[in-house]
Amino acid sequence: MLSEESAAVVRATLPAVAGALDEITTRFYGAMFRDRPELLDGMFNRGNQASGAQRRALAGSIAGFATALLDDPDTRPDTLLDRIAHKHAAVGVTDDQYTIVHKYLFGAIAEVLGDAVTPEVAAAWDEVYWLMAGALIGREARLYQDAGVTPGEVWRPWTVVERRTETPDTVSFLLRPADGGPAPRARAGQYVSVRVRMADGVRQVRQYSLSSDPGDGLRRITVKRVAAAEGTPDGEVSTLLHEQVSAGDELTLSAPFGDVFLDEPADAGSPVVLVSAGIGCTPMTGILAHLAAVDSTRPVLVLHADRSPADHALRAETRALVDRLPGARAVCWYEHPEPAEATEAIEAAEASQQVERADGAEGAGTEFRSGLMDLDGLELAQDATVFLCGPLPFMRAVRGQLLAAGIPARSIRYEVFGPDLWLPAS
Repeated sequence: MLSEESAAVVRATLPAVAGALDEITTRFYGAMFRDRPELLDGMFNRGNQASGAQRRALAGSIAGFATALLDDPDTRPDTLLDRIAHKHAAVGVTDDQYTIVHKYLFGAIAEVLGDAVTPEVAAAWDEVYWLMAGALIGREARLYQDAGVTPGEVWRPWTVVERRTETPDTVSFLLRPADGGPAPRARAGQYVSVRVRMADGVRQVRQYSLSSDPGDGLRRITVKRVAAAEGTPDGEVSTLLHEQVSAGDELTLSAPFGDVFLDEPADAGSPVVLVSAGIGCTPMTGILAHLAAVDSTRPVLVLHADRSPADHALRAETRALVDRLPGARAVCWYEHPEPAEATEAIEAAEASQQVERADGAEGAGTEFRSGLMDLDGLELAQDATVFLCGPLPFMRAVRGQLLAAGIPARSIRYEVFGPDLWLPAS
């Protein structure tokens, strides 16, 4: 609970602090990494640091938390906190690091705002910080306990069993624990962190969704090679994985985390809608594979958009999984359909009335459309749980379509690859 005295100060100073957060977070990270360079080794993504994505995410989370406290001082923004806690646990954040962050963050605030940071202002924002930090520390402790790991010690070696090319810029790695022990429990839709040592000796961490059913002893990640664009370099971790990792090699993986996952067995009969674009299909394929593995009869609608059929990673597998599920159907949109795709679409549409499922029920199969994803005319169950993943512009556009179609905002669960620059209120 934020005290009344602090709430009044935070409300009065929030516009000034929010307006200066970009400069504050820039100075914060600069000073912290200057004095504590070890934090860049296996903890922070230096690509996100260079692009500014990490500091914008931090600024947004601070402003979002403070705003939520002012709107209702007795509650916490659970969605925001849960998302951050899972991201932190996936890279092994520990309690003591919040003290380090506090030191450099408040030093940056004092530098940027100068005399405006009176003792009363400093005390009020200090209260906000520790309310947020305390909530995160508690959540992360529970996540570590549930994962069966010591706080911060989330890493384990895994052996690459198989490497498979999915598209020209996407590969899958099938993995098993290198120590021969059981795989940790994972939920369909979650991700793992992969930690690799770069050529300069610095370890870097990236998160990748589990793209297969997490119910057995194997895990699979599907990695798209990040190409340089608009002055940004190639993705250093995805490039290393594509160029240097083969069957028989070892990768260091974290325990699985992520707040967006399929609820099982709760609501076991309720409809599921899986909406994705590009490599955002990976968590959706994991969810779909899990539903098939447990012989689910839930109504499932798979919606995917991509540049072309050749760019659609896990495309054949998705179609096969849809055909295994008696209550499933899929619609795919391609901006640039291949010449043969029109024929395939006709054949698929005709066959959709005759596809026989494993249980003898007839299903709708997969339909192909041209252009961008357009939900107009699709029947969407109002009680469905919707999972959404893809580029931010795509998710914003489709979320708007979902809301316009009558899907409640609370039923739309989204996953963002990288720092979350899309706050829940967006």
